[in-house]
Amino acid sequence: MGRLIFIFLLSISLFEGWMVQSVPYDHTASLECLSSPMRSLYKGGILQNSEFDSGLMGWLVPPGVKAAVNSSQSGNKFADAKNKDQPSRGVYQKIHLKTNHHYSLSAWLQVSSGTAVVKAIFKAPNGAYIGGGAVVAKAGCWSMLKGGMTAYSSGPAEFFFEADGATVDILVDSVSLQPFTFAEWKNHTSLSAAKVRKSAVKVVARGADGNPLANAELSLKLLRPGFPLGNAMTAEILNIPAYEKWFTSRFTVASFENAMKWYSTEWKRNQENYSVPDAMLALAQRHGIKVRGHNVFWDTNNTQMAWVNPLGADELKAAMQKRLSSVVTRYAGKVIAWDVVNENLHGQFYEGRLGANVSAELYGEVAKIDANATLFMNEYGTLEWALDLTAMASKYAAKMEQIRSYPGNAGIKLAVGLESHFETPNIPYMRATLDMLAQLKVPIWLTEIDVSPKTGPYQVEYLEDVLREGYGHPNVEGMVLWAAWHKHGCWVMCLTDNNFTNLPAGNVVDKLIAEWKTHPVAATMDANGVAELNLVHGEYKFTVTHPSLESPTAHTLTVDAASSALEHAIDIKV
Repeated sequence: MGRLIFIFLLSISLFEGWMVQSVPYDHTASLECLSSPMRSLYKGGILQNSEFDSGLMGWLVPPGVKAAVNSSQSGNKFADAKNKDQPSRGVYQKIHLKTNHHYSLSAWLQVSSGTAVVKAIFKAPNGAYIGGGAVVAKAGCWSMLKGGMTAYSSGPAEFFFEADGATVDILVDSVSLQPFTFAEWKNHTSLSAAKVRKSAVKVVARGADGNPLANAELSLKLLRPGFPLGNAMTAEILNIPAYEKWFTSRFTVASFENAMKWYSTEWKRNQENYSVPDAMLALAQRHGIKVRGHNVFWDTNNTQMAWVNPLGADELKAAMQKRLSSVVTRYAGKVIAWDVVNENLHGQFYEGRLGANVSAELYGEVAKIDANATLFMNEYGTLEWALDLTAMASKYAAKMEQIRSYPGNAGIKLAVGLESHFETPNIPYMRATLDMLAQLKVPIWLTEIDVSPKTGPYQVEYLEDVLREGYGHPNVEGMVLWAAWHKHGCWVMCLTDNNFTNLPAGNVVDKLIAEWKTHPVAATMDANGVAELNLVHGEYKFTVTHPSLESPTAHTLTVDAASSALEHAIDIKV
């Protein structure tokens, strides 16, 4: 018997010198309300006098507003726009937008009293008003607004701040507007993806005597990609082999579109039926597909069963406890995650009947039953719409903090779930929002990605933009498409026709899957028995062939971001 020692070393160094970029993208973000604002990103970008060190030079004051530059006790200068009427406005600048440019926006804001939602708005060259982002601004401390917009035409434009439904003075400081060409933005995305989705790998093969196997041949096969990419699954998959083959050959994660929801398992009171989700789970498990538990509860009024609506508080609590215990106990350890209270910002069905803390209590109860599952706060609008004032990043973060800080919830495994139902995506705002929510220090997934057919011929292009942006962001840990197939049509976006032949949207998904799996398939080791490779994260089969070996030897190894240095020995016959 002989022994081949197969050493597998990972390092965090990367092969990323192949692209040139101009201004690097700055992921800096903050959810805290600070006593003093941070400095302007990009030194203000194209804006003049971004930190008001030269008074109001470069800034204009709206009619009916009085503005001045004031100083804090620490000497920090800021613009203070005093308002007597609504809408309350802050100082603004005239700018020149360029065709096919993404604009990254940031600013620090404060209001004179209480709290108010302050919006950043662009008046485009064609006169259209475009939302750039919003934040809940407070009195006495500075809050960061981070967002952006895309210009598809050139010309003069304006950029201003406005309070939503409140008469307040608006204090502004450390404002920045940085342009990027589409090519520069894509370079940022590609460089980030190379950094976070790949690692440099050093593979060393030596014989039992410790001597290197010079010029050995190494072959590689990616068995399972490391980045989770999934799709919504429907019950039709149970009876259509072509659907099963199409789905399972592409995706590593599934969310059941409807089958696990309360209205699917207990449409009539006390008549539970889990036969469909049980069968779908079994199918997914046969193919090694991970399943997200979607969902325990749905917080919107129009998704409740007829028998739930008239229940009094005590009866509703009892029905909810029965539902929670039933579904979570049944699938505990079998799903990787739960959407605990779906659409918890736009919906208020349970809070309206059982109080403001009911959602936090439900998260705690789910965690007690299934401690290993990740518990998602799944919401729409946060990523898709710069002026969705119900679900913007600051309100999303505040809700998660309420859940996290509730007594008994310390240590539960929370995560950000962003549904991602897009029309025309605001890509700079999308990236900025991901930057902001990354400050929560929990996993982020895009959970229900689709692009509306209203975008016409641009649907496929926009879908690719969204998927690349998610894959390239350093804090996104998984993505799930919301393109569940139905014989009579999909909810918004189909990837395949009824013969399971890809439609254009399916082709772009397949293109990206292939690209994100691309890796060297073979290498010849040098005189020291070493091969250095740049590998996308995932589970690999490594096979070594050498004249001194009776037969090739193989070993399965995982490449991931957490790996640093691994050594593996394989016993073989010689």
